Amino acid sequence: MLRIAVPNKGSLSGPAAEMLHEAGYRQRKDSKELVLVDTDNNVEFFFLRPRDIAVYVGSGRLDVGVTGRDLLLDSGAEAEEVLALGFAGSTFRFAGPVGTAKDVQGLQGLRVATSYPGLVRRHLAEHGVTASAVTRLDGAVETAIQLGVADVIADVVETGTTLRNAGLEIFGEPILESDAVVIRPKGASEDARVEQFLRRLQGVLVARRYVLMDYDIPADRVGAAVALTPGLESPTVSPLHREGWSAVRSMVLRKEAQRIMDDLWAIGARAILVTNIHACRL
Repeated sequence: MLRIAVPNKGSLSGPAAEMLHEAGYRQRKDSKELVLVDTDNNVEFFFLRPRDIAVYVGSGRLDVGVTGRDLLLDSGAEAEEVLALGFAGSTFRFAGPVGTAKDVQGLQGLRVATSYPGLVRRHLAEHGVTASAVTRLDGAVETAIQLGVADVIADVVETGTTLRNAGLEIFGEPILESDAVVIRPKGASEDARVEQFLRRLQGVLVARRYVLMDYDIPADRVGAAVALTPGLESPTVSPLHREGWSAVRSMVLRKEAQRIMDDLWAIGARAILVTNIHACRL
């Protein structure tokens, strides 16, 4: 039975459960449930603290896990990312009082407070910078400067409003761009069960990103139309009963569908139909 770690709370939990449900797996109905066995899919789900998942997977006790890229790298666990899931995106940045530093080199000898000490230490080492201290704090780290615990902080930044309200400014390049990822033990051997799990999730990602577009086009303009809708591999082109016309079916990016319809109309396409993709297996 495939053993999978899933976040039990926080910003990763809800979207992860939704994606797994779309992929055809049972999910818990009670947030207090710690283990769920999906006998139909031969899978056992373990609902764990997001910060602990990389450790469990890296130990080999669990086969696969869903966690954040930031948590994976911060843990130092013997686990590796195998698939990005496209949700729970965040940016990890340095911040401090106005004028404290311009870039990471300006942190030499300063004190840094963060919820991700492993990640920060690795980033500083990569840039040849030695901080006088890297202190781990959970929760709102921006108060660490006001209370004299640190000179600068490293934290997840969305809009930056919270930091500005605390009198801090963001500086330097992002430490990390993070989102939810699937992880497995480093060097794990090939496993058909894991490959099936990844294919299902990839199918959900494709279904979320793409729509299916059908349209009719004069046969002499098929080349131009196909250039606008190349699909994932190749569109399907079929002759219509109406002489001189062809029907085309192709997958297009959801976010570009309206623009593509305008472009197709401009070259003579008609009867354009866009359909959501509910399931897609690559």
